[in-house]
Amino acid sequence: MPGETAGQSRWLAPKDFVSHPDSATWNWSAEEAARYTRWLATRHYENFHVVSFLLPKRLHQDFFNVYSFCRWADDLGDEMGDTEQSLRLLEWWREELEDMYAGKAAHPVFVALASTVKEHELPIVPFSDLITAFVQDQNVNRYQRWEDLFEYCRYSANPVGRLVLYLCGYRDVERQKLSDATCTALQLANFWQDVTVDLDKDRVYIPLDVMHRHDYTVAELYARRYTPEFRKVMVEVVAKARELFMRGLPLPKLVDRRLAVDVELFSRGGLKVLEKIEELDYNVLAHRPVISRTERAGLLLKTLFRVVARAA
Repeated sequence: MPGETAGQSRWLAPKDFVSHPDSATWNWSAEEAARYTRWLATRHYENFHVVSFLLPKRLHQDFFNVYSFCRWADDLGDEMGDTEQSLRLLEWWREELEDMYAGKAAHPVFVALASTVKEHELPIVPFSDLITAFVQDQNVNRYQRWEDLFEYCRYSANPVGRLVLYLCGYRDVERQKLSDATCTALQLANFWQDVTVDLDKDRVYIPLDVMHRHDYTVAELYARRYTPEFRKVMVEVVAKARELFMRGLPLPKLVDRRLAVDVELFSRGGLKVLEKIEELDYNVLAHRPVISRTERAGLLLKTLFRVVARAA
């Protein structure tokens, strides 16, 4: 597309972008790339609350850029419909990441992200770890022990929290540990909320040891058999997620008040999902637990009052 400015004709979701015959030849200025990541973060994925209105406006574009990296990696792993193609594209995405750190960014996400990386001195490890997690999704669909699942979360969830801390100026180990606990807990809550969704993708995140301990089988899980044994499994995994949420709850007290609202809201939202699972008597095989808009608004108000009161 010689001479064309980066308008909506080039604003494509990852799957459409990589399949476009001309995408590899497109050149992107920093301004054009920033517009693309802003569009991807705020419009194409409307259900993803990527930048809170409470975060400083100066950080909004940085969050758009980081989110777009994550969104692309996620889609390359989950939306292609072919494992071998996903693995090839994820390897290409890692090469693009390394090129950006070498000062050779070409893809719009990396053209935009380069300024964020430079300004906030973001290390490559969290980004690379996220790609590793998406590669693992292509090769691993069962986890034997809690330790195995936590190791996966170390790559799939914890880097996101660390990147948020970096963007907000926090680089210490104490906050990172609390963030890791919160992010792993959020990942677990999402797994327990979406047990049947993951089954449709042939993925089981409930540790096999836990199911074995309670005399429940993978075959029963695929048959969506809700039994007393399955209930015991869910009691254990919900308790583990809640334990991690509680471990991470001190984090909001250690960050800027505006970030504290977001962090605590994520934690309280995750805890609410666990409560919803309990209200269903743990039968996530028949019903997907959801938080209503009214409940979300209530969580926001309670969190705002809690953080404001703490700062008073």
